[in-house]
Amino acid sequence: MKIFKTTIMSAVFAAALTACGGGGGSSGETQESYTITLRAERTSLPLNVGGARPGIGVEYPYTTTLYVNAKKGNAPIPGGEDIFGCNTAYGLSSGPLYYLDGDDEHEKDGIPLAYRSITLGSNSGGNSFHFHAGDQAGTATITCSVHDPRANREVSASINITVGSATGMAASIKGIAAYPVLGTQSNGYNLRQSTAINAYVWDDANQPVSDTSKANLQVSIRPTTGAAMGARLLAGDQKGGVVQVKTTGGVGLFSLASGTSEGTILLEMVADRTDNDVTNGIQDPITSLLVVNVSNGTSDASTPDPLVIGTDAPSAATNGLPYSFAFSATGGKAPYTWSALGGLPDGLSLSSSGILSGTPNAKLPGTIPFALRVTDNAGTSVTGNFSITVDASPTAADPSTNVLSINLSGCGSDVNTACPLALTNPDSPAPVPAPAFYYQYVLSVTGPGTGNAAWAMTQAPSWLVLNTAGILSITWANATAAALQDCKSGAFFITATRGGVSTMRKVQLIIGSGANNCQP
Repeated sequence: MKIFKTTIMSAVFAAALTACGGGGGSSGETQESYTITLRAERTSLPLNVGGARPGIGVEYPYTTTLYVNAKKGNAPIPGGEDIFGCNTAYGLSSGPLYYLDGDDEHEKDGIPLAYRSITLGSNSGGNSFHFHAGDQAGTATITCSVHDPRANREVSASINITVGSATGMAASIKGIAAYPVLGTQSNGYNLRQSTAINAYVWDDANQPVSDTSKANLQVSIRPTTGAAMGARLLAGDQKGGVVQVKTTGGVGLFSLASGTSEGTILLEMVADRTDNDVTNGIQDPITSLLVVNVSNGTSDASTPDPLVIGTDAPSAATNGLPYSFAFSATGGKAPYTWSALGGLPDGLSLSSSGILSGTPNAKLPGTIPFALRVTDNAGTSVTGNFSITVDASPTAADPSTNVLSINLSGCGSDVNTACPLALTNPDSPAPVPAPAFYYQYVLSVTGPGTGNAAWAMTQAPSWLVLNTAGILSITWANATAAALQDCKSGAFFITATRGGVSTMRKVQLIIGSGANNCQP
């Protein structure tokens, strides 16, 4: 059969040559196949985070021109309409294609339209079109093709255009609660008592931080409001006042459950810009706050409790240092909207969710009065008068006053290494008097702010206690029950907050020789 087919085709081909005047073909005809090339003026573009429009020229840095050309042998292919087909084969989210030819069909109200695929005619064997960067970093693959009639096949060429680049270093966080208003536990109106929360962590280029095997987001409940009492965070097998989660695609997921008191719960979300890892201590914190309101609830037919602003006074601030404080309200119908009525210190502002934040720059440090208004969801408003004390700027000549540090004797500055706190083995008989502490260690800080710091502890053993005054303690009963002799604890974290600034340190208890691991 193969021989028979070849014989027929040879006869047909010979007849075709005879019809064309011999074996040489018509003069001017060429038998070469089509070839195609695709190039771009620039293959790297900056991120277009501001949403600038496309255009041609030096004033349009987010747009590049692409040139497609095809030849038949060494000569341009014939001209005509709809010769080239070009499309974004990959990376459409990084940018679309544009004609930018002034044709009304390719514009709407004078604004160029974006396309995933475009069709171009051939003029002297080629044409041009444009690619415009979007706000997502990545690589877009553009492919153009032309039909080769002689070979009866498509010939194509591709080019990659890189848009921006992700730094991977956390720069901002935004939290969004599925339900920004919760009911108190055991409320009588069947209000939800928990909500899922997404925390978006972006880098300098406004791109999601990279995924990691370690937790890279720490969330805590600030114990500054009544509604924080009994509230807890949930993330996998973690639960309590502090959780650490891993982001996926720059998004962390956790839940918040309310307590028994109404008011405002203030969540603090922190990422570490240094290494995108919060499990080894937080060296360069990137912080964001999220307010969730908690209400006892009211039926539509009943009259709600009067709207009341919480009486907690703003903590002291320091010129030149970051500051934040959350106001709370009860009664009325949540959610609440807050506004300042003037008098805030320079550098501070009040968000609609009631967070007073910023970096104060008071020309005359001291106690500054101000007023604010809160409006509930039913339109009821009340006002309140407050004051905030702004301390003078830290001494510029002493850099240590600008940094909050936990004082731990004998520990270096490497926050990635657990600071060992050495303890002797428990004495016998038990110490007296009650509560018979086996071990106590008073923590302190140096740096911004005045007065005692607010203390918290994460991933600590169950037999260790840290009170609000910053005292680490182990009772004699816990020491004997956990058989705390010649053992070392797992590493855990201590956090101190003062003057609107937080710091964290990894520590470890070494008891006696530390030869064994202490029991949980």
